[in-house]
Amino acid sequence: MDGIGRASWRPMVFLVATVLLWGTSYAVMKIAYADLAPMQVVWLRMVVAALAFLPLLRVVKKPRYQRGDVKFLVATVAFIPCLYYTCEGYALTFTTSSQAGVVSAVMPLIVALAAWVVLRERTTVRIVVAILVSLAGVVVLSVSGAAQTSAPNPVLGNLLELAAMVAAAGSTLAVKKLSARYDPLLLTGMQMATGAVFFAPLALGSGPIHWSVVPVTGWLAIAYLGLGCGLAAFGLYNSALRLLPVSKAALSINAVPVVALVTGWLVLGEAMSLTQVVACVVIVSAVVSTQIPVRRDESTTLTSNL
Repeated sequence: MDGIGRASWRPMVFLVATVLLWGTSYAVMKIAYADLAPMQVVWLRMVVAALAFLPLLRVVKKPRYQRGDVKFLVATVAFIPCLYYTCEGYALTFTTSSQAGVVSAVMPLIVALAAWVVLRERTTVRIVVAILVSLAGVVVLSVSGAAQTSAPNPVLGNLLELAAMVAAAGSTLAVKKLSARYDPLLLTGMQMATGAVFFAPLALGSGPIHWSVVPVTGWLAIAYLGLGCGLAAFGLYNSALRLLPVSKAALSINAVPVVALVTGWLVLGEAMSLTQVVACVVIVSAVVSTQIPVRRDESTTLTSNL
């Protein structure tokens, strides 16, 4: 395999693994929520990930700090894990894991829009239309959601998940700014360590943790969320950001809803109405449409003058 083949093969594997881990995380969080409060789950997964990162410190490459990096470092940890997991942690108490997974499909489009406005990257009319269509799908998905035992307020839950996706987009842009000079593993470790500190008071405020009462399935869910969906998934995604343009890496997340829907159906037995199924198809189709190649003369390019 030549150099070009290897260069394209590595980020693809990173992103496929990331999608599988993040897509299954929604159902696993629901399992953990059966025994622990949302912020307790978030805090414990951060502690597990941070502890697992400590032995890896010796292999992390020393960063090449430049003036102005501090604002991007702060943004990286402020968006993820602080804002992201606060919103998503509560989102899954109000909506189903399947719906939350589908809402996550808009994240790549938010990244594309942010890259156009903030980074002055070129975009196309097709991407702008896809953003508007997908957001309309999120509105329909939220409004048409019927309350059930596992989703008492799907409107609020889906809006919180959307806010989490905005935070994820912000972190993606910050990580991309730093990825050339900072080891992706170091950035991931910083995120997990920050989360272990930030969510500690929120976890304590949620009430006491009855350690002996939590079943084995609850602890296995925490371990999977911390090691797999946390340290491993973010490390893989941050590594992909180092090798690919930010918009291309983010667009791979459009496969997360598919994994979330299948996992929610197989593991939790979650059901969706016909209207919600249609909304899901619209959201995913809008995102996928941005990856269909078109001839250069058929696309209209937009540039940001902001």
